[in-house]
Amino acid sequence: MHFCFSGEYTPRSLNNIMENPTTNRYEAAKKLIEAAGGKLISMYSTATDGPGVMVIFDVPDPSFAPAISGVVVAAGAMQNVRLVRLFTQDEIKVVRQHATKLKTAYTPPGG
Repeated sequence: MHFCFSGEYTPRSLNNIMENPTTNRYEAAKKLIEAAGGKLISMYSTATDGPGVMVIFDVPDPSFAPAISGVVVAAGAMQNVRLVRLFTQDEIKVVRQHATKLKTAYTPPGG
């Protein structure tokens, strides 16, 4: 299953990066994700709301995704994190088919 992890570096992390600007955070992310049996798909630096990252990764067991996020946050490396499950087009097709079958079972407020 694919996930997108995004967040901002903490001030401590930013200071450490500035002290060693050639540090390779990609390798650190890759090592953590691979330890969970996953694969790092891509990693981008972001500037919105403070310097940070966006990492797209794949893990066979979805319970590893919040574990990965928790490890990074608990280490004090990131703040204001988001973890989003991403769906492939084949997966979302199945979701849409399920929604079509279920829509008659739901009554909205006032309906």
